[in-house]
Amino acid sequence: MSSRRPLPAETAATATVRVQREAFDVAAEGAALTGRRVDIGALVTFVGLCRDEAGALAALELEHYPGMAEEEMARVVGQAQARWPLLGVTVIHRFGRIAPGEPIVLVAIAAAHRGEAFGAAEMLMDYLKTRAPFWKRVIRSDGAVGGWVEAKAGDDESAARWSATD
Repeated sequence: MSSRRPLPAETAATATVRVQREAFDVAAEGAALTGRRVDIGALVTFVGLCRDEAGALAALELEHYPGMAEEEMARVVGQAQARWPLLGVTVIHRFGRIAPGEPIVLVAIAAAHRGEAFGAAEMLMDYLKTRAPFWKRVIRSDGAVGGWVEAKAGDDESAARWSATD
């Protein structure tokens, strides 16, 4: 069950949304998000990595609409902040050519309690997986360029649960 209590002004949530080509440092991003705040009781991070698909994948190529992607991501971060009393949010999504083992996405949530942090992280990842304005295509290990990757039905089902009102 989600909590909808407002945050006092002195504990207002910070939010960072970035789309970038370069890799990110998870530990540095977590430290920047939490700082020396003693009101944070949970930091949940999720890092999505590029898989090699049993050796068949050389890379993923991700594209986005600059400006639009950040705006949409920020809108959904705002929805998460309205749903849970979060103390900080960082969402970073990469674009360009990403090799197996490299990070693609980071969602980091700071909250007073773990349930709020886990819920918000899961909601944001479900959104990023299905509705964020990113497109990815496969570069196979034989050099062939595959088609654009579609969201899986299970991903859509997971994302649908967040649109229901509590």
